[in-house]
Amino acid sequence: MARHNFRKLSIWTDGVAFSTDVYNLTKKFPTEERFNLISQLNRAAVSIPSNIAEGSAKSSDKHFKIFLENSLGSAYECETQIEIAKRIAYLSNEDYEQLLNKIQSLQKRIGSFIDKLS
Repeated sequence: MARHNFRKLSIWTDGVAFSTDVYNLTKKFPTEERFNLISQLNRAAVSIPSNIAEGSAKSSDKHFKIFLENSLGSAYECETQIEIAKRIAYLSNEDYEQLLNKIQSLQKRIGSFIDKLS
């Protein structure tokens, strides 16, 4: 039986921190983006640690891996949306670099954890 304590996984704690960063930054986006990029980016960011937590309750590493892959997919979705936000000047260079570094680090670490479970 695989069950992992998600609160002890650094990918989960860092995913929660990343989500918080995203929420704080999207508050600065134009209000007309509330139902577009803001919503999309916030949902994708929250999906990263949420899938890790949900998957940790599964009874096998095989099933946990599926949720980790969903989490990784959401991380790549966030990276794309961060790139778009930068290109349309919703993010400063500094905020862009910080978010990009955080999400790419999470992607690598989630990918490594998936490989470890395989």
